[in-house]
Amino acid sequence: MDSYPAVEDHGLIGDLQTAALITKDGTLDWFCAPRFDSPSIFGGLLDRHRGGHFQVSPEGVDYTSKQLYLPGTPILITRFLSADGVGELVDFMPVAGDRATDHHRLVRMLRVVRGSMRFLVDCRPRFNYGRDPHELEVHPAGTVFRSPGLSLTLSTVRYADQLEQNERRRSEEGVCVVVTLDEGEAGGVILETDSPEPPRSYSPEEAREMLEQTRDFWRRWLSRSHYTGRWREMVERSAMTLKLMTYAPTGALIAAPTAGLPERVGGERNWDYRYTWIRDASFSVHALLSLGFTEEAWQYQHWVDDRIRDAEASGVPLQIMYRVDGSPDLTEEVLDHLEGYRGSAPVRIGNGAANQLQLDIYGEMLNAAYLGNDHGLKDSHEGWRNLVGILDWLCAHWDQPEDGIWETRSGRQDFTYGRLMSWVALDRAIRLAHRHGRPADVARWTQARDRIYEQIMTRGYDPRRRAFVQHYGTHLLDASLLAMPSLGFVAPTDPMWQTTLRAIDAELVSDSLVYRYDPAATADGLSGRESTFTMCTFWYVQALAESGRLDDAQLTFEKMLTYSSQVGLYSEEIAPTGEQAGNLPQAFSHLSLISTAANLDRLLDARG
Repeated sequence: MDSYPAVEDHGLIGDLQTAALITKDGTLDWFCAPRFDSPSIFGGLLDRHRGGHFQVSPEGVDYTSKQLYLPGTPILITRFLSADGVGELVDFMPVAGDRATDHHRLVRMLRVVRGSMRFLVDCRPRFNYGRDPHELEVHPAGTVFRSPGLSLTLSTVRYADQLEQNERRRSEEGVCVVVTLDEGEAGGVILETDSPEPPRSYSPEEAREMLEQTRDFWRRWLSRSHYTGRWREMVERSAMTLKLMTYAPTGALIAAPTAGLPERVGGERNWDYRYTWIRDASFSVHALLSLGFTEEAWQYQHWVDDRIRDAEASGVPLQIMYRVDGSPDLTEEVLDHLEGYRGSAPVRIGNGAANQLQLDIYGEMLNAAYLGNDHGLKDSHEGWRNLVGILDWLCAHWDQPEDGIWETRSGRQDFTYGRLMSWVALDRAIRLAHRHGRPADVARWTQARDRIYEQIMTRGYDPRRRAFVQHYGTHLLDASLLAMPSLGFVAPTDPMWQTTLRAIDAELVSDSLVYRYDPAATADGLSGRESTFTMCTFWYVQALAESGRLDDAQLTFEKMLTYSSQVGLYSEEIAPTGEQAGNLPQAFSHLSLISTAANLDRLLDARG
């Protein structure tokens, strides 16, 4: 199990249709194609022996490695430092465009900046999560791996007059080459999925042109950001990470590009997050609009409108998540042949929570529409009519047990957060109807909104605990309720909220890190404990700041920044040892970082 890298020892690259993870030792151990939610080609992250990998690292020498991004881009640089030389590996994916394609390129460029260094280049794909066989075709300039459903072409990058100093090793599993480079020399490889051409030799100048085009695309995109606050570097890295996790053909934002990374090593809380949650994508609108990225927010609104229209046409409620192309089939299955990250089984693909009832998604969706409207993103007539249908459905169905934001698998409850977000949905819809004179049964909506408010205040608040609770009939706390003041449901100075925040301080906060809830006391249908939840910690920062504890908020935020990976990425959770846990990178985490930084900047500026 020690052969598995730490979760945080990965960098992310991508082309806006799929993505890859690369470790600090230069091993590509996660890559799915042609889409984020496609089967893996390299899946060593979930099984070092059966999953497949593509390693590019020094051989025969002791070395240390460092990772960084080329500033203003997601171009990943891995530096190898030894007594005999210093080498650099540059990994990137040229942008694939906004039309779905099976053809993707991944460029891996090597150069030696001091001394001399031998590199091991070991490419061993395992198609379809290691379930499909493949054939190997060797060409003068590279190799083609052919599986029943996909091909992978490996081409070389070298100067025309560069001497061949390679030791070739071939096996049935893949291709392995040992390359020696001296100071100033460069070389590399280019991977292509479903390439229409055979392998060929690329010149370093051609590879350099691809790099410059990729660099220029990302720097142009990032130049649209309006953020100039205190934490610009972390905010911009988070924005690029979210953009990398956006499927350009539809505008859908995935929750994470990985599957099966455990919330606790050895536990069963291992989920597939390569899909688009209505909730996550709704949160993205607030974060992206705060930075000035209105085009991405507009694409999301179109994606949601399409899902609402599909649900209306089929006569079924909105699902909580979909595939990146909008299809609803996310059947969950277990890959028994994979051992899981550090032995954390089962490895699941698909997501059985897709058909859960989670009432909070309607509040997040309407809040996003309301914020978009404030920034000039207006609904069409058809879009408004679809929203009216959703709100009328919610009026009839809000008062029932549900599965909740945390997707527990222990049965439904009357979750307070679900009621809170139902209130938000109706409140924002009423405001939009009045603002634009849109037709709707506003009287019915208002009556339902007010009933929800009274119900939360009488059943969602425990007067003995002096706190809002996870669900009706319990005394347990839940960090999702940290959003109450920012959503306008309760004033941050309200005594009922102040005592709630102090209760969360005492029970869910551990040295500034926040648990979603106490799994030892909360029956969530799963064994084992989980780690602190990164998004909840950022929500806690906002709640502290809005409640007048601005110094505490700033210190907690600064502490949280120390838990990022070396290249500024956050997974879903932070383990008690300080390591990152769960799928990486996590949209929730980066979205909440952006929103929290913007709000904290505003409040600190106001105090100043």
